[in-house]
Amino acid sequence: MTNRNAIILAAGKGTRMKSSLYKVLHPVCGKPMVEHVIDHVSSIQASKIVTIIGHGAEKVKEVVGSKTEYALQAEQLGTAHAVMQAKDILGDAEGTTLVICGDTPLITAETLEALLDVHAAQKAKATILTARTDNPAGYGRVIRNDDGLVEKIVEHKDASPEELLVQEINTGTYCFDNKLLFECLENVSNENAQGEYYLPDVIEILKQKGEIVSAFETPSFDETLGINDRIALSQAETILKRRINEGHMRNGVTLIDPDNTYIHPDVVIGPDTYIYPGTMITGKTIIGSECHIGPNTEIKNCEIKNRTVVRQSVAHDSQIGSDVQIGPFSHIRPQSDIRDEAKIGNFVELKKATLGKGSKASHLSYLGDAEIGENVNIGCGSITVNYDGKNKFLTRIEDGAFIGCNSNLVAPVTVGKSAYVAAGSTITKDVPGEALSVARARQVNKENYVNKLNINK
Repeated sequence: MTNRNAIILAAGKGTRMKSSLYKVLHPVCGKPMVEHVIDHVSSIQASKIVTIIGHGAEKVKEVVGSKTEYALQAEQLGTAHAVMQAKDILGDAEGTTLVICGDTPLITAETLEALLDVHAAQKAKATILTARTDNPAGYGRVIRNDDGLVEKIVEHKDASPEELLVQEINTGTYCFDNKLLFECLENVSNENAQGEYYLPDVIEILKQKGEIVSAFETPSFDETLGINDRIALSQAETILKRRINEGHMRNGVTLIDPDNTYIHPDVVIGPDTYIYPGTMITGKTIIGSECHIGPNTEIKNCEIKNRTVVRQSVAHDSQIGSDVQIGPFSHIRPQSDIRDEAKIGNFVELKKATLGKGSKASHLSYLGDAEIGENVNIGCGSITVNYDGKNKFLTRIEDGAFIGCNSNLVAPVTVGKSAYVAAGSTITKDVPGEALSVARARQVNKENYVNKLNINK
């Protein structure tokens, strides 16, 4: 296979977004649009990926990280000028270079691979990704010759009445013979109304040299959507959400109401799992088989194993085992680890807590900074008192312990194996295994007290 490289154009500020966030960092289904593009480009096995940055350069680097190399376009002087900034990195490279805009998150890896395959099969020096639309107004038209090769790209304002009838348009994605690309860029002029250097001019230069320019028409116009404003951003969100949801359904996941189910692109869900309306599953979440998630549930960066039920709850950055019952109205905060067959009931909150196999906290409890063993029962209204106003402390509850309702376990403290804590106790010292700990004031009944109060009145 010919050596492949890629250049991603991401230097523009995106003034039509009317945002302090740079355009290519706006999320589509939870991921910055430029990161979608980088991930798709990565799948074509490019030797080097160079992202051209300008506005918000440091922020783009911070978000994207080491997935790409970077070249700075300090002054935005057009697409050809942007590509030229990659010369120090790619100028002498052999092979084919893909050029793509960082605001086209809907393009697929399959389309990019097909574009490169056509480029190689035609032995072309440039290949244009095109699309067909019933309303091509404003787009550059791709004019082909009788052999199906590209004769020219003509802008809408320059097109003849016959050319205006052409529905195949230039999407702004190309692949080039790399060395010839940088050679031609030296000859691109900025003698135009905007005073900018335009990448499509390279196509005309190649044609003048007698080189072959081919085109590949994407099967879906939606893939080529470039995002320049909030309306297009919303359209992209809708299209990608539908694509993601349909992919999960084809893989055996039941979405009760796909239009009201929001799943991010990196989520993995096993077959025979049911997702109910109003559910958002985001980040790098992995959900096993035969689970029931929702309705109105938020899952982020969690691993959930098989046959687990999460109803009307929130879970972030946590591990959840098999055959677990969560909800309704539970809150699983980061760094929690809920083991198999455990139960978290209504209005229970976990934070940085381990709940062992078969353990239960059925209602109205807070368990923070806790290590809870197997088959432990946490009574209603019990909490681990983990914070003294300055530091956090750990509570340990060993296997088989029983924590009575409305108990306070003041950390650092350990409740031993099979121990009992009486309801209403405030535990400040360790409880030995198999002991009963009662830490509450003795009940005192004052007889005829009400009558005495009446006398005093």
